Amino acid sequence: MTRGGHSWEKVCPVDDLEIERGVTALVHGQAIAIFRTHDGEVYALGNHDPFAKASVLARGIVGTREGVPFVASPMHKHAFDLRTGQCLDDEHASVPSYDVLIEEGVVHIGGRRRAVA
Repeated sequence: MTRGGHSWEKVCPVDDLEIERGVTALVHGQAIAIFRTHDGEVYALGNHDPFAKASVLARGIVGTREGVPFVASPMHKHAFDLRTGQCLDDEHASVPSYDVLIEEGVVHIGGRRRAVA
C-alpha cells in the first residue's frame, strides 16, 4: 500500500500482538521488532541491539521510565525509547524507529523515521 508518498507493508492484525511483548517481522527487507503496549500503542524499532551486536530487541522487556515507553534489551539491559529508538542509557546510541499505521485493525509498517536531533 502506498499512502502519503510512503510505502506501507501489511504485517498482521493488531489483535495478534501480545500486550507488552515483542515480535519480529521482515519488513522492507529489514528485521523489525514490533511492540504493543498496555495502552494499545504499537511501535516498531530495528531489532538489532547495537551493544550486544545481535538481533534480540523483540525479546526484550517492555516498560516505562518517567513516562517514556521503552524496551530493555535481553542481553545487556540497555533501554531504547519505543517512540524514537534513542537509547535511554547512552545518549550516543540508538536504533532505527519506523512509522506505524493501524488501518481496519491491521498493523502496517512504513518507512524509517528520521533521527531526532
